[in-house]
Amino acid sequence: MKIFKWLCVALAIAALGSAAAQEQPSGTMSPPKILTIMREFVKPGKAGTMHDKTETAFVQAMAHSKWPTHYLGMNSLSGKSRSLFFTGYESFEAWEKDTAATQKNAMLSAGLDRAGVADGELLDSIDTGVFAYSTEYSLNQKAEHATPATRYFEVAVYHVKSGHHKDWDDGMKMVLEAYKKALPDAHWACYESVYGAPEGTYLFIVARRSATEIDADFAHNKDFMAAMGDEGMKKLEELSAASIESSEANLFALNPNMSYVPAEWIKADDFWKPKAGNSLAAAPKKPAEKPAEKPGAGQGQ
Repeated sequence: MKIFKWLCVALAIAALGSAAAQEQPSGTMSPPKILTIMREFVKPGKAGTMHDKTETAFVQAMAHSKWPTHYLGMNSLSGKSRSLFFTGYESFEAWEKDTAATQKNAMLSAGLDRAGVADGELLDSIDTGVFAYSTEYSLNQKAEHATPATRYFEVAVYHVKSGHHKDWDDGMKMVLEAYKKALPDAHWACYESVYGAPEGTYLFIVARRSATEIDADFAHNKDFMAAMGDEGMKKLEELSAASIESSEANLFALNPNMSYVPAEWIKADDFWKPKAGNSLAAAPKKPAEKPAEKPGAGQGQ
């Protein structure tokens, strides 16, 4: 049903929600204002340990340089086989400065280039995209965000029909209000496409500590519907049908071998500690302005 598209956002994203990027003193990461996402589509038979090894080379290069920008890497558990790399910035200017600094660092640039050659042999294609944080469509972002205990990201992508933004906006307001009533502790992060994805593309991102949280979300279905009421559900379905061109949700597992996380994360959880044969923890997938080299933006999933 069309209404499922809205419930996918409202229910599948209700647990811990948020995109990774800006480090906080507490060891949490709150949604950055600018999120770059790079998608790497791995050739059949080339994923797993083979891809981990080439990605670790990026991590080692960044770690040896003690680069200040961090990123999270993850592998798809649904949909087409691919890896995502999230890098966040406080502004486009911050992204620009990070890129320029990387290019001026000859040793780091050389290391990233070498890693890129090996990594490229395993890939079918790469794309990148840039997204801006939407305060309007995010919920309870003062709550806990991504932490060292995070293991999964759910990413739901919505494409809004041209000329139907008001329908989309009206529907989102209904969803947000219903969740404030039914599940006041629910929270998620929303991003809108800026570059590299079709206009009208929205990402809804939630961080999860375990798959148990996914099971728990389904139990809240009735609470959301009760808060909406019969008339509200009918209206929401009409707005969904009118405004949403397409939607898809996918689950990704965080991969410590592909992630360059803060030192606090490594100290807090053994999951992030370097594995045998690997180096420290990770580095920001090739800094943003070299999208083909690593952090970048994609179409979300």
